[in-house]
Amino acid sequence: MNVPLWVWILTIGLTTVLLLVDVVVIGRRPHVPSMGEAGRHLAFFVGTAILFGVGVWYFSGADYAAQYYAGWLTEYSLSIDNLFVFIIIMAKFGVPEKLQQTALMVGIVIALILRGIFIAVGAAAINQFSWIFYAFGAFLIYTAFKLAREGNNDDDEFEENGFLKWVEGRFPATNQWHGTKLMIKADGSRIITPMFIVILALGTTDLLFALDSIPAIFGLTQEPFLVLTANIFALMGLRQLYFLIGGLLKRLVYLGIGLAILLAFIGVKLILHAAHVNELPFINGGKPVLGAPDISIGQSLTVIVAILSITTIASLIKSRKDKSAIEVR
Repeated sequence: MNVPLWVWILTIGLTTVLLLVDVVVIGRRPHVPSMGEAGRHLAFFVGTAILFGVGVWYFSGADYAAQYYAGWLTEYSLSIDNLFVFIIIMAKFGVPEKLQQTALMVGIVIALILRGIFIAVGAAAINQFSWIFYAFGAFLIYTAFKLAREGNNDDDEFEENGFLKWVEGRFPATNQWHGTKLMIKADGSRIITPMFIVILALGTTDLLFALDSIPAIFGLTQEPFLVLTANIFALMGLRQLYFLIGGLLKRLVYLGIGLAILLAFIGVKLILHAAHVNELPFINGGKPVLGAPDISIGQSLTVIVAILSITTIASLIKSRKDKSAIEVR
């Protein structure tokens, strides 16, 4: 896929403008969005993501469009799982409802920057070392196994990562909220506010999730432009999704199992792809394993849609049955 430099610049530029508008508008008027507002904004981002895929199909062909849609759906479904942890972070730090939009927005901006760096490193590694597909595949299968065992227990507890603990121990902080301010002056020195800590928690936690999602999307497409745009569209609608379906998340009881199956499938696909471009001397004498099955992007997209559909339907049916059983009692 040959993407001209101006397309890269235009894509990143438009993304930056959208984010800046969001940051300025929310920064001037912190509030709890209504269902209608969140729904309209989410529809805009989802619609834009779908139209972008149509554009990829028109200019680059159906195969690249399928790669983009498969990557976007995968990243979006993994992002929904992130929302469980985001909800816990907000509750743990007691973020006032009207400030949650700001915290999410800035946290997402940080996540986009960090993911961009991660994607660049991943693309460089793939270009230099074909064996990295084996590593990515094995890691995804391990993650899938771990996720299947844990299920949807993300909401039990949030444990601060090492970087967050270091920041809290290194810099003076206040427990008092000061609107959207990240730092305030007290006794002649600057101290950080709870908003600063929450934003760091959201941004760095999303980066930990990217350890799963970035290898997963590289298993569906090796085009850095598609990897980046799929991540952008998945994250840009995350804030609206947080306010729109917070209650619905509790009903997706099989989401963890569905994502585990999805990650395992992509992990197997990565290992099979690695076999096709094998250069490791202890596997098939360092030659490609020509007899290894090949999973096409069309088959991958079909499997992804099927997994997500079955997971959602089964979860809603289970939640409805559980609710009916409780009402009967």
